[in-house]
Amino acid sequence: MAMDVVDYEIFGSEMQYVEVELDPGEAAIGEAGVMMYMQDGIQMDTIFGDGAQPQGGFFGKLMGAGKRLLTGESLFTTVYHNEGSGKRRVAFAAPYPGKIVPVDLSQIGGTLICQKDSFLAAAKGVSLGIAFQKKIGVGLFGGEGFIMQKLDGDGMAFIHAGGTLLEKTLAPGETLRVDTGCVVAFQPSVDFDIQYAGKVKTALFGGEGLFFATLSGPGKVWLQSLPLSRMADRIVMASRAAGGGGKEGGSALAGFGLGSLLGNDE
Repeated sequence: MAMDVVDYEIFGSEMQYVEVELDPGEAAIGEAGVMMYMQDGIQMDTIFGDGAQPQGGFFGKLMGAGKRLLTGESLFTTVYHNEGSGKRRVAFAAPYPGKIVPVDLSQIGGTLICQKDSFLAAAKGVSLGIAFQKKIGVGLFGGEGFIMQKLDGDGMAFIHAGGTLLEKTLAPGETLRVDTGCVVAFQPSVDFDIQYAGKVKTALFGGEGLFFATLSGPGKVWLQSLPLSRMADRIVMASRAAGGGGKEGGSALAGFGLGSLLGNDE
């Protein structure tokens, strides 16, 4: 299927959104819940599957939906189609602080492997599939990296990286050891594996876990400084330290429960 060629502009710094310009007849696909606004003349349609094979019949749509279900995403994808006579724009917002990364799939070989929660939007025609990691170590201990999304096509795709983005091209044989949650995306030529941290004491008390990811070149990789899972863990820890939302809220006394004790004297 031919890809729609879309123009785009990214706005903001810490909380970004991408504005995609569609010519008459062009369309973009977006992950559920990321649309920010759209101009009059754009028709929004929710479809079963990933929208890459509209003529594939029920079986083709079922396969597309099944791929998305395995990655933990919604069974449905939203398509934004310009039904007007002039250019129209639709915007997609990042779900948490970070950077939106525009990737021209035609410039990187037509395929991108990315974390399952990093995809935002793409030109209509980009196929959203799954990429199982073939090595047993990755399958058993890979965490976020076990089942990833695979974007195929020759159009524009937009992914989101939490915190600060690192984009790096690895030379043949060059290796990076990375926290599994910090891997945003990489080219298929990059070898992805899971490695034991080496020391049980370090793993248990160092706060970095038992395993980390290794990325070996050649190829381009995208890393994030703030994975969503890490931010969520910190929020949960902070809420527990606050004593579950008592009167003392986030005060220093909350962690010791002293605020509640003092409150009983009232």
